[in-house]
Amino acid sequence: MSVSEATDRPEADLGSLEFWGQPAKVRDRYFEWLRREDPISRHDPPEDLLGMTEQQRAEYWAIVRYEDIRRISRDPATFRSGDGVQFADAPPELLEASQSFLAMDAPRHSKLRGLVSSAFTPRQVARIEDGIHVHAKRIVEEAAPAGGGDFVELIAKQLPLQTISDLLGVPEADRERVMEAADLLIAAADPEVFGDRAPLEVLGGALWTLTEYATELAKHREQHPAEDLMTALVQAEVDGERLTHAEIAAFLVLLSVAGNDTSRHTTSHAMRALTLNPDQRQLLLEDLDERLPVAVEEFVRWASPVMTFRRTTTREVQLHDQRLPPGEKVVLFYHSGNRDEQAFEQPWKFDVTRNPNRHLGFGGGGPHYCMGASLARTQLQAIFGELLRVIPDIEVGEPELLRSAFIHGIKRMPCTFTSRA
Repeated sequence: MSVSEATDRPEADLGSLEFWGQPAKVRDRYFEWLRREDPISRHDPPEDLLGMTEQQRAEYWAIVRYEDIRRISRDPATFRSGDGVQFADAPPELLEASQSFLAMDAPRHSKLRGLVSSAFTPRQVARIEDGIHVHAKRIVEEAAPAGGGDFVELIAKQLPLQTISDLLGVPEADRERVMEAADLLIAAADPEVFGDRAPLEVLGGALWTLTEYATELAKHREQHPAEDLMTALVQAEVDGERLTHAEIAAFLVLLSVAGNDTSRHTTSHAMRALTLNPDQRQLLLEDLDERLPVAVEEFVRWASPVMTFRRTTTREVQLHDQRLPPGEKVVLFYHSGNRDEQAFEQPWKFDVTRNPNRHLGFGGGGPHYCMGASLARTQLQAIFGELLRVIPDIEVGEPELLRSAFIHGIKRMPCTFTSRA
């Protein structure tokens, strides 16, 4: 029986790793029921991997409809971020070091985001965008003779790695180490990743690597400025205030994760969708320059690379038939919002011509809307522009999914194409 036909609540635990190890369409059978029957539902605390006590773990409300996610995202006075934005509960010191202004409220959020924004000068953005196109061309040209391999390793991870490294001025010799640490921050909940170690140990080690590296790089750029974002960050000043080394380090952690994983996994999911929907690939190939910018929005909606963020109520608030008191944890399920039948016609149809496409892939709006949305779009247009021109017959196989309630990740995915010298 499908969820649409079911009268009783289907069995599922949104807080379990087992649930998030399933394909998106399988998970959405439960979200579909929630969107229709119980759009504001209360749940037990998510599965604990970080050794939190019962007192430190909170029950939460699941927000699954598109319009509710947008409303909450645009009302930071009622739904604050300063108590943490991750679905799972974590020690405060871990949040402070890893989430930067993402887990802050005004006025501190406004100050830090303003300082970081001031570092993204038109000259910096132009330099970054030029580099994206150069790297995309090189990545595909170097992959073309291979005839296949692991799509994630060969293509998807390469452009974000190079972009963020160029952005920050990370030397070539350090790039893999920095990105491996960023990967661990996202993947630490996956049993394959933490193995016989405690997830908190894996997270702590990765966070230490990135924080120490960022601090040393910031100190170096103070004495030896260069044409990169790190130099701009240490020099940024608004109303006489500058970023501390700790604030710069936390932002580098945020950028390494957000800038790496979102573009990387969107690339993988989009390639899988183009393989399974050859008619949509053909539409793109018929007029690539014209249709690709529109298609990229569908790539992001389809992938929904960031699946969850949380907020905390600051006052009593009414949501549908539920009255939430202050201090309640609410979790925004972006993937569910991007499959909401009330917001998207045929939401489970992959349609590269979908327009308008006001998806939640970069958040629901408001002060925490993704700062890197424009650069992510540039990366996706660049890499798919090269892929579909140079190796238009590329196809991918079944993906191995990351077990995570945060990032809709693909660990590995085989690909084949006609080898081109």
